[in-house]
Amino acid sequence: MAGRRFDVADVVEVLLRWQAGQSARRIARSLGMGRDRVRAIVARAEAIGVQQSDTLTREQWRERAAELFVDRSAAATSAQRQQLERVREAIETGLLTNTATTVWQRLHDEGGLEVGLTTFRRYVHELRGVDPERITVRMPLTAPGEVAEVDYAQLGVWTDPRSGKRFKVYAFVMTMCFSRMHFVDVVFGCDQRSWVASHVAGFEFFGGAPRQIRMDNLKTGVLRADIYDPALNRAYAELGNHYGVLLDPCRQGKPKDKPRVERAVPYVRDSFWRGRDFSTLADMKGGALGWCGGVAALRPHRSFPGTVGDIFHAHEQPALLPLPETPFELARWAQATVHPDCHVQFDGRFFSVPWQHVGKQLHLRIGERVMCAYDGTALIKTHLLRTGQRRYTDPDDYPPQKVAFLQRTPVWCRRRAGELGPSVAAIVDELLSGPHPLSCLRQAQGIIRLADTYAANDIDAACQRALVADGSLRTVRNILARGQQDEVETHVSNAGAFLHGRQALLELPR
Repeated sequence: MAGRRFDVADVVEVLLRWQAGQSARRIARSLGMGRDRVRAIVARAEAIGVQQSDTLTREQWRERAAELFVDRSAAATSAQRQQLERVREAIETGLLTNTATTVWQRLHDEGGLEVGLTTFRRYVHELRGVDPERITVRMPLTAPGEVAEVDYAQLGVWTDPRSGKRFKVYAFVMTMCFSRMHFVDVVFGCDQRSWVASHVAGFEFFGGAPRQIRMDNLKTGVLRADIYDPALNRAYAELGNHYGVLLDPCRQGKPKDKPRVERAVPYVRDSFWRGRDFSTLADMKGGALGWCGGVAALRPHRSFPGTVGDIFHAHEQPALLPLPETPFELARWAQATVHPDCHVQFDGRFFSVPWQHVGKQLHLRIGERVMCAYDGTALIKTHLLRTGQRRYTDPDDYPPQKVAFLQRTPVWCRRRAGELGPSVAAIVDELLSGPHPLSCLRQAQGIIRLADTYAANDIDAACQRALVADGSLRTVRNILARGQQDEVETHVSNAGAFLHGRQALLELPR
């Protein structure tokens, strides 16, 4: 008997109503099927001797129905089933190394299997049974303001109309889990600074911060992926501490840990990006904000009556954490090795650190106004940043013996000369007051350096005598040297006269 297959449940319902005395017309109207189909089922039951007056239960009718229409309930697929059963062992072997589609393709092309791909997939599903890893567990509805999910996704490629250059365009998406409200920030790169800046912009867009953020294990946010003890990027950790937000990385390779933002990514790509033309990055960012507050906010909410925007403004926004009064400072963290010149280099800029740390690897925090260098957790150096300046050097960071010459400026020379004596101050001031003071700076430094060899009183006396002459370093040095020689000679002569007496000089040896 050719025709459509009979479902056992339909057969049972028809026979129960027929047994209750209903007509074929009434049964067909109640079950939504044709009268010919109802009559065929009743006729098959009467053909095997079943009477309308018989009182069979639903379970008994279910057992009899499988026998009544065995030709239509099972035989319709028996030919394909028999083909699959014959190659069952080949199917099971192939599934160990290949996908179901590849196994079907090879059996179809090489083995002559005349079964469609959909039927083959259904058979494979029966062989495998239910995979517990593929079971989807619906996440419970979160409280308003509790959780937000974030993700990065590539939107496409954009061509700058002015330069003709092509850029990959990415979207940072933040989704509030309760209201499904989206925030989208368009960026050209997924670096650490843009990651943190997009979070700050998202909090400002929502007018508050959630208590928890779930995200992927991107290196821009997470240094070490661990479901129990993740290591967060220091700049990202500072963001969480500033806003009081718990940063919760999801498990690796488990996109269903943040299903709401994962589902939002293709929606953003399709509804906001595709088919639109933008002239600049600022145009993209402005368009994304307008789309979030317009198209995305006006879509109906799936769990509550009203739009997403209505649910957000009525329930979620009041529950968000308030934004801190002090704005968050965008800072970058990096590691750099101290070079022999006592400087570390980062992003084209050079910063000096104390010479004792040469060869070490330091942690650098480059903020908007200050650079801080850390040896472990100890702060060892800070530099105030200035626009356009590339080299930041503090002479105190060098060893004293290496930087002594750089520190002996005209101001230092005058101060040190005053400590040695008035004549020393006068001669140094005369040297540095000429038309070319820097050309005489070395002489002034040389005079002060004499204090390493001579007493301050002797230097002051020598400078007093040199002022009468030409007042040069050479004259002061010669006076000091000659004065020492005179003292030595006079000392020897006086000692001889005192020991032998004047008469000894007149006596001749015999």
